[in-house]
Amino acid sequence: MIDRRYWLAVAVLALLAATTQILVWINRAPLDEQVYSGPPRSDYTLADFTMNALDEQGKLSFAISGPRLARRGDDGSIYVTNPRYTLVDRDGLPWLGRSDAAWVDKAGTVMKLQGEVLMERRAEAGVQPATIHTADLTTWPKTGKLETAAPARIEQPGSILRGTGLRGDMNTNVLELLSDVHSTFEPRQRRR
Repeated sequence: MIDRRYWLAVAVLALLAATTQILVWINRAPLDEQVYSGPPRSDYTLADFTMNALDEQGKLSFAISGPRLARRGDDGSIYVTNPRYTLVDRDGLPWLGRSDAAWVDKAGTVMKLQGEVLMERRAEAGVQPATIHTADLTTWPKTGKLETAAPARIEQPGSILRGTGLRGDMNTNVLELLSDVHSTFEPRQRRR
């Protein structure tokens, strides 16, 4: 009799375990078919390209060229390797530059210059030339603003300013070093 009860209990427990497993299998969450499988893919790529971005009034906001551009399909942004670019202030005066890479959002309102960044403003009617050396610079081409937290160097005829962090407004020709600022001024008689 004890043998029968024992085997009956084992059979009931096995049936209960099988029923529980079937219920778990039926009620499990469905698998997500769109599993992330790597970096975003480009909608298209361009080689040896030049792109001009215009503002709402149809004036040049910025121009960018380089050996390779990739447009991301997921958010519409573009990624450029070794770009050369021109940012234009409100008076139409250009800042020419280059960096290791650049990312531009879909609307063209934010351009992140990645790696080493060099920007130059040539001398124009009443405006002195200037050169900016920094890294990882974020620019807002439509408003003329720029900013970085990296060390920066600003060179103008007769002076070199060094500091950490930089904010600027190309429309007002104001560049501001944020901390640890050091300056070197060339004596007036040696200036050219």
